[in-house]
Amino acid sequence: MRTRLLSTAIAVAAAGSLVLSGVAQASPTSHNPSVSALARGSQAGTAVVSGHNEPGSRITVAGERTASAHTLDVDYQVQETGYWCGPAATRIALSARIAPPSQSDLAWQLGTTENGTDHISQVTGVLNANLGTGWYETKEMPNDPPTQAQRDLLWNDIVLDIDNNYPLVANIVAPPGNQPPGYPPDQTIYHYFTVIGYDDANRTVLIADPASFGGNQIYWLSFDQLATLIPPKGYSA
Repeated sequence: MRTRLLSTAIAVAAAGSLVLSGVAQASPTSHNPSVSALARGSQAGTAVVSGHNEPGSRITVAGERTASAHTLDVDYQVQETGYWCGPAATRIALSARIAPPSQSDLAWQLGTTENGTDHISQVTGVLNANLGTGWYETKEMPNDPPTQAQRDLLWNDIVLDIDNNYPLVANIVAPPGNQPPGYPPDQTIYHYFTVIGYDDANRTVLIADPASFGGNQIYWLSFDQLATLIPPKGYSA
């Protein structure tokens, strides 16, 4: 099944939009603001950045480390078209290590069309090609629900990759009833997003979501939910 997002699902900012109390918010006029991933804790559902971004708007996430949590420095950017979630998620991952190519350049490298980016293996190849490394591998999760071995491998991959400054890119399927915050509740969403941190104490993961559904750009998600979102697709780690 091809992965795609409807362009109408991208939240577009309105002039003079409300800044939510206690929640960092980006706007079209913000000049790549820097935000802390741990300022408000790491419980599942905690918003790091929430608001309505125009496609292409940027936010710098500051990496942090505590006894149980580790998040990475990344240059987040809202996807520029309704079908560039793959390029945008790949760009976020690359930004932890290099000055990343543009979304349009990555769309060309990935072979992304208006139908989206076909398979997570294309992301793996482009990540390695741009970094000049063989670090990333494609990990398939065909079982839905995933097996315990697949869940254990996913968590181990997250910790290993984040601790070595490599964000993960996940290809997800989010049906009604099992969706990250802000997703259209009456649609099954086929999508790519980036995992940029974890908290072992809360068993949560930090998501940089290029779709900005409902204005949710960067948020904490439970590991258990992430593990149910990836099947039957896969991830690059």
